[in-house]
Amino acid sequence: MNNDHQSCGGSLLELMVVILIVAIITMTTMPLLQNQIAAREIDSVARRFITHAHFARQQGLHLGEQVLLAPVTEAGWDAGWLVQSGCIAKEVQSSCTPQYWFSQGAIDPIFFKGGGRQFVDPHSQKRGILFNAAGAAKTGQGGFVANRLILGHERAPNLERQLILGSGGRWRICDPARDAKRCH
Repeated sequence: MNNDHQSCGGSLLELMVVILIVAIITMTTMPLLQNQIAAREIDSVARRFITHAHFARQQGLHLGEQVLLAPVTEAGWDAGWLVQSGCIAKEVQSSCTPQYWFSQGAIDPIFFKGGGRQFVDPHSQKRGILFNAAGAAKTGQGGFVANRLILGHERAPNLERQLILGSGGRWRICDPARDAKRCH
């Protein structure tokens, strides 16, 4: 008996099994994918902040004057930050015109834990990092600043990056989940 009409497809049951397997794989890998996306978002903001901080330090060295990296609003760093030179001295001239170099907008869903309160001048209570003409990070009253900002992510509460400012005005990014010793 010659059968010219052979079946070359799968049955509906086989198709449903394949779809079920794909759905299970998707459901199990989705949280991993979301964590990877969150990690890339937080790393991107951390690198951008440090790039702006390095620029502020280099401008201080190049211009021979103070350059400020500060939050856009008094509410904290989450609304963004700016890099500014000129008109930063204790007694600002009325004819002074500030020079704004960079500005960063809001960084949602990334946030600074504690609102970034770590960089507050103990004398003026203003937030920000002031780089002097020697490139060192100082407070407005001349005190040395060596501290860290801690970034978090709204969709991944266990994810954290620490931005650590060293004594020479240099920054590094630390992931406490991978390298707890280096973060302290």
